[in-house]
This record gives sequence, structure tokens and C-alpha cells, in this order.
Amino acid sequence: MNARKFLEAMNDIGDAYVEEALRYRGRQKKRNLLKWGVLAAGLALAVYGSMHILPLQPRALYPGESPHTELPLLTLPEGESASMGFEGYMAWDITELTNANPWKEDSRLSALPVYQNPLAHHADGSVSGSDFENMRELLEEIAAGMGLDPKELTVTDDTPDEETKALITEKFESIGDQVPEGYFLPTKLITETEGLNIQVDQAMTAEISFEPAVSLPDEYRFTHHASYEEISAAAKYLQDAYEGLLRMEHPRANISGGDSDIYRRQSYHIEFFDAGGSLTEQIVNYNLNRTAFYCDDEGKLFLARVFRPDLSQKVGDYPIITLEEAAGLLANGNYITSVPCRMPGTDLIAKAELVYRTGSLEPYFMPYYRFYVELPEMEAEDGLKTYGAYYVPAVEESYLSHMPVWEGGFH
Repeated sequence: MNARKFLEAMNDIGDAYVEEALRYRGRQKKRNLLKWGVLAAGLALAVYGSMHILPLQPRALYPGESPHTELPLLTLPEGESASMGFEGYMAWDITELTNANPWKEDSRLSALPVYQNPLAHHADGSVSGSDFENMRELLEEIAAGMGLDPKELTVTDDTPDEETKALITEKFESIGDQVPEGYFLPTKLITETEGLNIQVDQAMTAEISFEPAVSLPDEYRFTHHASYEEISAAAKYLQDAYEGLLRMEHPRANISGGDSDIYRRQSYHIEFFDAGGSLTEQIVNYNLNRTAFYCDDEGKLFLARVFRPDLSQKVGDYPIITLEEAAGLLANGNYITSVPCRMPGTDLIAKAELVYRTGSLEPYFMPYYRFYVELPEMEAEDGLKTYGAYYVPAVEESYLSHMPVWEGGFH
């Protein structure tokens, strides 16, 4: 693990910076700015005192770009709810949390691609935008990677039978309502063969269930609470054993995790992404095109997932802000989070990284800076800390329909 401790306290930002930041946000009243930290120990960031938030200027044109070219505004999700729990990580120290994110603190990127999510989720629970032809192609690709002949597959879907439809219709009618249009449309394609069940859903995620679960050779320990070294060794075995499923020219293992559960047991997870190509391609693959393996309670391989979202609707390459600028927005309350409390202060930022948010309800697959912030009120008596995740859009604000604002909620 090469994650390192990250913030040393620094005070006394000048009043000029405060006033300028408040003018930039269009506020009428001067505030006391939160104490800044130096994003140090591996992030090598500039001291915040030298950072200025300036009025937005027209961006520089890319080589060959027409001065009349305009990228469309991007809509952010409405916010997140912590009613079902929040994104938090328990660890004795932030250095325990690890992953193979190809983005580093010294990465120099001026723009990153943004993709429109082709799926639209409606209030009645229905989903539109599914591409069953692409789903079928992915199903056949996965089957071939597992040594099956795609021509011999029997493919079904999850459309309910007539008896189930009648029961559902009766339930709706009993409350004076009608079954929403499209409610019975299929959401998955499925094929089964001896020892395997393969399903592809509307989000282009393929799920391979091993029936029965597969035991790894005795020298490998693939369990929920195996050590980092043990999981790394198991990942190497899985990479070789399932090369056909991965189908990557330059597969790289992403051993992520290191956080603890309530019993103080650490866990790690195995994923792979293609690390070939440019840094931008690696970042996209790391976040969007990946394959994950899962063990059961007995330490056997029972499930694999291939994440292959439809990226055909590329909106464009959008200018991105720096990590320093994102930290300024974080301090100003411009973030999205499922943590049920305000960000406690920049001096409690422990780590940051650039990621894509890929949830099914995201209108766009776009880059964000994810800040891991220590939550002192959640520290256990024995010193086990909790770090909450706070997301700041990495795309320049002039390309966003609105900027998230934390005021006990999102607007």
C-alpha cells in the first residue's frame, strides 16, 4: 500500500482571498473561510494560500477546434440519501485504504471524456434506453470467453409469465391503479449451461455465477478477510485461469479495500482493468470497463462481474479543474455526499483521488474528485476512524447546469 497521510494544518488565509472567493460565489456577506490544509505527503499540492478562485474565463481552444464549438451543459444528479447507509470507510489510518487508480496527484490532465448514460429511470420504476442487441453481443462475448459456443446458446429473458403478470395487474387494480406502460418488459438476458449461469442487465453488466462454486488450488487463500498479499496472489491465479474472460491486452489487478468491519477485520477486493493506452484510456477503463471476482464464505469463487457500460454516447472532452480548485469548492460546500453531516473541515481531509461516478441513476458518466474526510464524531473508543466520501465535480463549473450546494440537503 502506498497511500500516505495527507494534510498538515495551515492557517491564516488572507482577507483578499476570502473576499474574492465570496464574490465568485455571488454571496452578499463575508464569511470566515474554513482553515485550509496543505494537501501534502504524496499529493504535492500547492499551498492553498497561493490559490485564487477567479471569475470564469473562456477556455482555451483545443488544437484544430472551431471557436464556435460549444460543449453542452451537464446535469448533475439531484443528490444522495443516507437513509440506507452512507459511503464511509473504517480504518485505523488512511494509509490502510488502497487501490490501483492510475490517476496520481502529479497527473497533468486538461480534459477528460464525459459520456451520457443511455438509460433513463422513470418515476414509475420503468427504465428506457436499453439496447438488447448490445446486451446479446456482450452475453455471447462472455460465453465465448468462458469456453462456450455462442451459436449453441439458449438465451432467455426475465419477462414474467402470464400468471405472474395477472397477479401483478391485480395488485395494481386493488389500489385503484394501472400497471405502468412497459412494466413487464424484460430487463435481463440469460443463458445457462452446466456449471454456469450468465446474465446481462440493462446497464451492460454481465454476471457469471459458478454453480457449484469453484475452489482455488490449496496454495491460494481467497477469502473475505485474507491479507493483501494473499489476495494479490489469488488475483494472479485468477488472471491466468480466466484470461479468456478478461480479454485484456494489458490486464492490471486492482486490489482495493483495506477498510475494516465492526469486528476490526480488513477486507480486500479483486478487480482487473486494461492498463494499456494513454492515461485517459486507463482512467476510463479503471472506472468503467472492469472485471471483478467474488468469493463465498468458504473461500470459493462463486461470482464474477464484467462491467461494460454503453459509452457510445460520448458528449465530449470537458476541461477539468485541478485538485486544489476542487478542494476550494469542497470548503465552500459545493459537493455531493451520502454522509449525513456537513463536511467537518479541510484540516480533516485525509486523501483525495479522481474517479468517475458510475451509478445507474447518474445522467452522465463524468469525473469527480473524491475526498476522504475524517469524521471525528464517528471515531470509536479504541481509535478506529471513519472516513466519509465527499464528491466535487471535476468538470469546470461553466459546463455544469448547476453546482451542488450543501445546506443540509442539495439544490
